Amino acid sequence: MDFLPVSRDDMNDRGWKQLDIILVSGDAYVDHPAWAAALLGRYLEHHGYKVGVIAQPDWKSTVDFVRLGAPRLFFGVSAGNLDSMVNHYTADKKRRRQDVYSPGAKAGLRPDRATIVYTNRLHEAFPGVPVIIGGVEASMRRLAHYDYWSDQVRRSMLLDSKAELLIYGMGEKSLLESAQILAQGCGRQALHRVRGSCYVAAVPPEEALILPSYEEAASDPVKFSQLTKMIMQNSNPYLAPALAQQHGDRWVIVNPPVYPLKSAEMDEIYDLPYQRLSHPVYESQGGVPALQSVRFSILTHRGCFGGCHFCSIGLHQGKFIQNRSQDSLLAEARSFSRHPDFKGSVLDVGGPSANMYGLAGKETKRCQRCKRTSCLIPAPCPKLDTDHSPSVRLWRQMRQIKGLKNIRVASGVRYDLILQDTSGSYLYELCKHHVGGQLKVAPEHVAEKVTALMGKPDHTAYLKFVESFARVNRQLGKEQYLIPYLISAHPGCGLAESRELASYVGRHMRHKPEQVQNFTPLPMTVSTSMYYTGLNPFTLEKVYVPRSAQERRQQRDLLQGPSGKKQKDDEARLHKHRRVKPSPPSQKAAPCQVSAHKDKFRRGGN
Repeated sequence: MDFLPVSRDDMNDRGWKQLDIILVSGDAYVDHPAWAAALLGRYLEHHGYKVGVIAQPDWKSTVDFVRLGAPRLFFGVSAGNLDSMVNHYTADKKRRRQDVYSPGAKAGLRPDRATIVYTNRLHEAFPGVPVIIGGVEASMRRLAHYDYWSDQVRRSMLLDSKAELLIYGMGEKSLLESAQILAQGCGRQALHRVRGSCYVAAVPPEEALILPSYEEAASDPVKFSQLTKMIMQNSNPYLAPALAQQHGDRWVIVNPPVYPLKSAEMDEIYDLPYQRLSHPVYESQGGVPALQSVRFSILTHRGCFGGCHFCSIGLHQGKFIQNRSQDSLLAEARSFSRHPDFKGSVLDVGGPSANMYGLAGKETKRCQRCKRTSCLIPAPCPKLDTDHSPSVRLWRQMRQIKGLKNIRVASGVRYDLILQDTSGSYLYELCKHHVGGQLKVAPEHVAEKVTALMGKPDHTAYLKFVESFARVNRQLGKEQYLIPYLISAHPGCGLAESRELASYVGRHMRHKPEQVQNFTPLPMTVSTSMYYTGLNPFTLEKVYVPRSAQERRQQRDLLQGPSGKKQKDDEARLHKHRRVKPSPPSQKAAPCQVSAHKDKFRRGGN
């Protein structure tokens, strides 16, 4: 199987004079399902379309944008696997020195706000050719949103890019439907019926829910808070109406989300013939570093029903868990043993939260009518089936595959959900076979008022899990460690709460944590709404917000000490949704005690 065409020579080799669809990406081109351009490109190719890729074009002119010519149907544009501003800047707005999604980890190969820049270049080079934008950058900026890096409320990215359509979420079904509509000659107006998409209209549909306007959200913190609440409460694809937000004399219309993919649809996507290689053009430049940590990892599912307020997974992938079948997952694992570069270790079998594989509500119709933003907070939903047997059955079958020596669950687990496991076997099997000495969990904080504002369980749940983890490892005779993610400077967290966290860390760790993540306000999340407005969007109660650089530094230093300011940026924190793994801490924690690592950004995929 060849790579998708990236040049005219590649097109000529296939005997193609024109492509149907050209995908433009801010990432280097890697043929692996963790890369949106590869996944979407293979999926569209599988459905009969001629697809090419323009990866990391030089945006200073149109030269790179015209190298494949004009597509018959449309250009698909994405900033890449990360929001370009998150990719470029630390939580303290300092420029990053590396970009692991670029060849040789070289920084600066994509512009700030890449989706807008790429789309404008395409309009310049090919006026009249439709451009459809997507990916996590566009998805999380589909409506008026607070932008941390410019410290202002910005308009929908659909308006700033002047694209024909914005597709939010993972995008496969919406993008395929868009291609089919244009291929049938139905006209661009027909794109407005695609689920999981946004378009611009002169007037809103009669059935649409009217949101506070961009102008209201930009000038009134209460209106911005109401906007956040309305978005959160109208994200269930089975009952969400179309949303309409006025921007001046135009309206941005957000169609209801795509329905969750069935297992057969997930299998269709992930069973495609990915090479798990970066394009050969990058070999002389050192390859693409992000590939190494995910090359032989397996994604079991999408979505998260945890509802953490600082997290964008639920807004991007949805809260309904979309599972691959065990047959598909086992087939992928067997394919590793036939790969010449495979050394026997599956680096991760998991998803946004590894232990959500196979979990769902006990009553499907009730879940389809539910407006809860979390199935776990403030308390686990009694209608949630928490039997973790699907993961245990999968692991047991995978361990029988010849050539697989180590199978790790490295993508992190939801510890409060493990405490609800009715099978009683998940934690034992996990610790016995699939923890490589360290297990990632995310308590984030210990102060009750902070965890409540984060949408996390209170600290007693974490302490119960610590006890359970220690007990199981004693039974196994193993010395294994918890690697908790910690966040400082989250809304609601003052110096007193940071001292409380530092005190806990000091009592339960033998060293200061080397790396602590200061809260980064990501577009559209509940925590970002609190950061901008100083209000809890669900109650409109005032929330203390540590905004100054000095206090943010003080909070982090309480955990790290002054030397923490000199630590290098932990680039791997940004790649949870891509399953790029952070390096282990350089100092060992006490067995089953608290060890620390930087927080990960919880983000979606395509």
